[in-house]
Amino acid sequence: MARLADYFVLVAFGPHPRGSGEGQGQILQRFPEKDWEDNPFPQGIELFCQPSGWQLCPERNPPTFFVAVLTDINSERHYCACLTFWEPAEPSQETTRVEDATEREEEGDEGGQTHLSPTAPAPSAQLFAPKTLVLVSRLDHTEVFRNSLGLIYAIHVEGLNVCLENVIGNLLTCTVPLAGGSQRTISLGAGDRQVIQTPLADSLPVSRCSVALLFRQLGITNVLSLFCAALTEHKVLFLSRSYQRLADACRGLLALLFPLRYSFTYVPILPAQLLEVLSTPTPFIIGVNAAFQAETQELLDVIVADLDGGTVTIPECVHIPPLPEPLQSQTHSVLSMVLDPELELADLAFPPPTTSTSSLKMQDKELRAVFLRLFAQLLQGYRWCLHVVRIHPEPVIRFHKAAFLGQRGLVEDDFLMKVLEGMAFAGFVSERGVPYRPTDLFDELVAHEVARMRADENHPQRVLRHVQELAEQLYKNENPYPAVAMHKVQRPGESSHLRRVPRPFPRLDEGTVQWIVDQAAAKMQGAPPAVKAERRTTVPSGPPMTAILERCSGLHVNSARRLEVVRNCISYVFEGKMLEAKKLLPAVLRALKGRAARRCLAQELHLHVQQNRAVLDHQQFDFVVRMMNCCLQDCTSLDEHGIAAALLPLVTAFCRKLSPGVTQFAYSCVQEHVVWSTPQFWEAMFYGDVQTHIRALYLEPTEDLAPAQEVGEAPSQEDERSALDVASEQRRLWPTLSREKQQELVQKEESTVFSQAIHYANRMSYLLLPLDSSKSRLLRERAGLGDLESASNSLVTNSMAGSVAESYDTESGFEDAETCDVAGAVVRFINRFVDKVCTESGVTSDHLKGLHVMVPDIVQMHIETLEAVQRESRRLPPIQKPKLLRPRLLPGEECVLDGLRVYLLPDGREEGAGGSAGGPALLPAEGAVFLTTYRVIFTGMPTDPLGGGPLLPGGCADQGEAHQRPDPCGPAPAGRAPAALLHIPAAENGL
Repeated sequence: MARLADYFVLVAFGPHPRGSGEGQGQILQRFPEKDWEDNPFPQGIELFCQPSGWQLCPERNPPTFFVAVLTDINSERHYCACLTFWEPAEPSQETTRVEDATEREEEGDEGGQTHLSPTAPAPSAQLFAPKTLVLVSRLDHTEVFRNSLGLIYAIHVEGLNVCLENVIGNLLTCTVPLAGGSQRTISLGAGDRQVIQTPLADSLPVSRCSVALLFRQLGITNVLSLFCAALTEHKVLFLSRSYQRLADACRGLLALLFPLRYSFTYVPILPAQLLEVLSTPTPFIIGVNAAFQAETQELLDVIVADLDGGTVTIPECVHIPPLPEPLQSQTHSVLSMVLDPELELADLAFPPPTTSTSSLKMQDKELRAVFLRLFAQLLQGYRWCLHVVRIHPEPVIRFHKAAFLGQRGLVEDDFLMKVLEGMAFAGFVSERGVPYRPTDLFDELVAHEVARMRADENHPQRVLRHVQELAEQLYKNENPYPAVAMHKVQRPGESSHLRRVPRPFPRLDEGTVQWIVDQAAAKMQGAPPAVKAERRTTVPSGPPMTAILERCSGLHVNSARRLEVVRNCISYVFEGKMLEAKKLLPAVLRALKGRAARRCLAQELHLHVQQNRAVLDHQQFDFVVRMMNCCLQDCTSLDEHGIAAALLPLVTAFCRKLSPGVTQFAYSCVQEHVVWSTPQFWEAMFYGDVQTHIRALYLEPTEDLAPAQEVGEAPSQEDERSALDVASEQRRLWPTLSREKQQELVQKEESTVFSQAIHYANRMSYLLLPLDSSKSRLLRERAGLGDLESASNSLVTNSMAGSVAESYDTESGFEDAETCDVAGAVVRFINRFVDKVCTESGVTSDHLKGLHVMVPDIVQMHIETLEAVQRESRRLPPIQKPKLLRPRLLPGEECVLDGLRVYLLPDGREEGAGGSAGGPALLPAEGAVFLTTYRVIFTGMPTDPLGGGPLLPGGCADQGEAHQRPDPCGPAPAGRAPAALLHIPAAENGL
């Protein structure tokens, strides 16, 4: 239960203290006079009672009503219902107005011009001053507020024999349920009756007719533009002459954003005195009276929606990313069917005589249902990308944005990228990522209706039927008892404002109202505290991402043959068949352009790691490193496909012995990649590993059989309980545990996070510290990758050991890089990472200080280890490459292409150079190909260990005849690497 109204305020016109032309609002009375402990009285309320300014009028205007919204420092909204009526101005008020008008006219005369103010009548004319009755509440019951204030006004203007103090006291002491679909009948003691219904689920917004009105005022295209603008954190300004329309438009736009909550400045009705707020650099949704439209012309980055004119103006400097296709066109089509059902029938030769049209309230819910389906399609499978970082004492959930975008195939989509980076989505993850909580319509839709929405995509009538079903649920949520007679409230007569009221609104007796409030408060003290009943349950995750996205599983399709080539090459490497591996390597490098082949490589390499270590010989090490670098070179900084994440444990596992006691690991050879210096990558990896260990902490040893699943993949049969399921079960059991057990679990979780932070400090030092850490000058980073400058190396072959290459970083980066050493830059980078992840994970300050002490020691120890590796790596003999020998040219023959290194392979037609006569095998051979004006000439050395050593003489293919070697993976696109693998028929090579 909660108070229906927290404060009742009477605000009247008063002279401005600085003697300006306009008056100001003065609070005559407020009840209760003391602030509630749980809800202080909002300051500046008099500005919102008359947003256009307090002014006297020459005639008595009809009463007006609107609801302003104020947001306090705790982001809680206060609804201020304002009913304004006009009374004859008191002599002091009239004198002030006339004096102000006279001063303005005298100033005009002095300037040589005379301006007669139409708002400054002659002193003998009767002026009317506004007076406002205000209800302040944290609940949103607009119609109840309108009826209650209307009843108070009717008692005054009609002279009813009802005590106003009793009515106001009853209003301030009335309590209503918060949610749950309950209803309560209230009476203020004036023969009235009002029935208050609460929504079934308080998480669903109450829109009434605001969404339908917004579409009628602006149209489909304009509303979609405002929707995308609000989601991508642009500034939106509504203009209208009606304050209630401004409030409804802002309410409707917020209702469309569900299940996201708008977290920036939200002022549906902005007073004229606060127009400077429009210059704020932060996003907002604000409504302003159209009379002040001229003051908004200079706003260059504000999207202006004119509700009265039905237009939306987008400045040239503002880019609003549209919804991704096909969702944009599908949403527009369904909205057209809802708003104009006759559109589908317009071209029929025999249209039906009548078409059913929905009421305004039902149409409102149908429009909301369209956007609810849109969010379910946009965010489907989002729960498979949640990381459970902590379960106790409160859940800490993080979202793996890169994995979500990669699985959805929307990495390049500007709209979804901005939505996922916004504050609204961060709040969505914090609120809805919790695994054990009350669920609502969106949770059920995104978990159980995905298959239906996919099946209905090409069937408009089935889509419309689904929209209507959702609309019925939304309507029932707002109106659990639609047949109940809602209100019976006394209203004033139609022309009551024109009648001469014998006296102004009376001053109320504070003692009487306060006594009623105190009596109700005393009764409430003895009552048990109100507990909000919530039916918590495990939130369903829905179908996994892989099942959802079968129709767009990847842009690059890898055949089974390509994957088989990758597996064979890995097998040859680890079986020591280096010649066979060398034959397949070019095809493997081409296949690794595809996502599936890169995943296959990581999986195959995992199979050859035993006890977190795999010692290789030099040739094996070079092959593995080369393939890893090929995988990583196409990874973006986000690593949306999880390739770098899969290779991260491998680069610390594969190694080679350089000398007794000196081992070189693969991580020292794969540092030249942007992903390693991206903080977001490390954070996602850290949270993923923490989730794995937190889950194992609560599982029985027999249950924890399967390895950690890749983000976005479905759990295996042996591992049916996901981390979210485990967290949900633990949250359910938490209240039943003893205090000691709770503290023990909290300490275990914190120890898990702490140990992982140490582990990742080591991992980051491995991949950020170059092999030659003595370099004090840091290399410039590539353009557009942030402000990190660091030294790194990328070893692909033995001859490149110790080389220094460029490295990268993103926004958090290394600062003052040119004036500091490599070690200091890496320490700062790791410390920033540790600060962020440990603060978000709830690590105590003592543990955090301990980590800051450990990080420099970790970096220094690794530098000392690298010194020995660097020293030994320089002693490795360089790989011998065949010397390029220039062929002898014929008279008049000129060389066109000079010395292109190639690898000459047999095509199966030759057993050796001598054909059927036998002889040494001269193919395969490694050398160079020369293109002349007459021939294609190859010179090189056999690479078959059983073959002979003489040089292959300069063979030729007359008329430029050369044949590409058949690709083991099938035909390759023209212009790619296979062009360097040539076969010259033996009959033509002059052997």
